[in-house]
Amino acid sequence: MNAWPKSSSLLKSNEQWIPGGVVSLNRKSDPNICFVSGQGSRVKDLEGNEYIDYQAGFAASFLGHNDPDVNKAVRAALDQETLLMGAGPTNLEGEFAELFCNSVPSAESIEITTTGSEATYHAIRIARAVTGKKHIIVMQGGYNGWHNDVACNVISSLADVGERVSPGEYPFDSLSAGIPEEHSSLVHVINYNDLASVEYILQRYPVAGILLEPVLQNIGIVKPQPGYLEGLRRLADEHGFLLIFDEVKTGFRHALGGYQQLCGVTPDLSTFGKAVANGYPVGVIAGKKKYMGYFIHPEKSKKVLIAGTFNAHPMTTAAAIATVRKLASSEFKVYDHVNALGQLLEDGLKDVFSASGRPFYVARQGSAFCVYFMDHMPVDYHDILKHHDFAFDKAYRLKLIEKGIFNFPLPIKQGSISYAHTTKDIEETLEKTKSILSAL
Repeated sequence: MNAWPKSSSLLKSNEQWIPGGVVSLNRKSDPNICFVSGQGSRVKDLEGNEYIDYQAGFAASFLGHNDPDVNKAVRAALDQETLLMGAGPTNLEGEFAELFCNSVPSAESIEITTTGSEATYHAIRIARAVTGKKHIIVMQGGYNGWHNDVACNVISSLADVGERVSPGEYPFDSLSAGIPEEHSSLVHVINYNDLASVEYILQRYPVAGILLEPVLQNIGIVKPQPGYLEGLRRLADEHGFLLIFDEVKTGFRHALGGYQQLCGVTPDLSTFGKAVANGYPVGVIAGKKKYMGYFIHPEKSKKVLIAGTFNAHPMTTAAAIATVRKLASSEFKVYDHVNALGQLLEDGLKDVFSASGRPFYVARQGSAFCVYFMDHMPVDYHDILKHHDFAFDKAYRLKLIEKGIFNFPLPIKQGSISYAHTTKDIEETLEKTKSILSAL
């Protein structure tokens, strides 16, 4: 029986005009549910069902859906007839840039894009321009965008990437047709938390940069082991490549200064998005002026292009300013609230799953979480491939959705608590989790 007939009908209708019926195929899942409205921690679908939401635009709506302060700022920009001119500077982009640089330790200057993928694209270009080298290192299980350098090895099968190798690298498991083999030969995929493999690549190729999420959050929550990020910083300094933190998911969700503020490791460049504008489409590339200055380098051969008609669109920039001000406010205490809810959920999930007798591990960083059905904290993607019960995870997520708790229905995807969530939301989530375990 199809519990979402209206959503299925809409998807089929869309398929007449849109390949696959969805404009970003990362959103396509089973079941495919059309969500039509949301307020705070709750969303409604086309059928009229209500859910406690832990998806939030792949963790973008950190303050909650339709946050009143962010919406107010956007409405004010509309009422003031703020325009997209495409000529000259704007007051909003300067105001946001100052706020951002005062928030993020490594940000001496920034550029604003429309998406996080654009930001990582620019970061790689800068690294190559600065170093004069071509090769880059990315992580198995990391997601850094859609472009040729990084569209690979997110949730690969063991058949496609092979058994664990350390030190060593993995095949480029492309997410897309149309990436030339010559291009992918410049990209080296290794496992997270594996410094030996970084050194292995450095001995063989001229590396321009290493790009990684400081916490892998596209395969759940995989944290850096002690000394790992510090080791990357040391190797970058010793070998003359740029350390790039992709904080599109971690930035502003875990701290106003990004995860780099928590770990104490300063990257050369960082990229941000998602939570920066509470779900409005904005990306940021930030870093030291000596690197960001390549966007205006006086030598043509070293100048890096930055362009985009919709970069710092006034509505999204107004949303970003309002978001950062709210995150920084001592009145709202956003991080205290979400971290407390994260701890409450983690403790509750541990109690629930301990009683089930099934192997599990609750991984959490602040307000982001993932339940792994394995008996230890994962250290990398191969660890998850080998030990996680993917089939049970899928069944678990589907049962939660049926009960009105929405986590993305794909195994090992991160769940996200927003500022709009309440203790009551967490308690209801735990009660329903307990009830479905007996059914499973």
